[in-house]
Amino acid sequence: MLSKLQPQLLWRFSSYIFRRRPSCLESNGVAFAFFRLLLAPPDPRGSLGVSFGIDTSPRRFSTGPVNVQGPTAVDNCSLLQEGEFHRLADNTIHDLQERLEEYGDDIEIDGFDIDYGNDVLTLKLGDLGTYVVNKQTPNRQIWLSSPVSGPSRFDWDWESKRWVYRRTGANLLELLESEIQSLCRQPIQLS
Repeated sequence: MLSKLQPQLLWRFSSYIFRRRPSCLESNGVAFAFFRLLLAPPDPRGSLGVSFGIDTSPRRFSTGPVNVQGPTAVDNCSLLQEGEFHRLADNTIHDLQERLEEYGDDIEIDGFDIDYGNDVLTLKLGDLGTYVVNKQTPNRQIWLSSPVSGPSRFDWDWESKRWVYRRTGANLLELLESEIQSLCRQPIQLS
């Protein structure tokens, strides 16, 4: 049985073939294979009944149930208004900057530097790596680039009043504390 699209394709292809290359209608021609493909009865396995050397049988990629927890869905009603987002994100980043500057005064690491400009906070730890924290206003998120854990996107959680990475449940300040403390081997208090 032909679908609604197949007669249109058949007509377009056949009119092109008849005008351009009547010799293609031979049994070994392209048009013959195309017509055979369109007019073939459906195969119960789901293929078109024509074999092109491609296995179209269903595949299983897991031997058991898959239990992968992805990021939780963002409820659009819970998105921050832009002004509220800027207030929360700016307070977080400025507090983070102050605490990191105090921390930098207490430790001695070659290449330790903190820079803030254009809403981007950069913490350089010399050979240990560089952290970048910045606001993403359209998403209402704070993004973190870490030399330890890689990129993360933190959303404001109204219940805990913290920036949380929805994929892992990690808290922005606690994550930074543990990573910086393990890299610099000096305790740090950011939260």
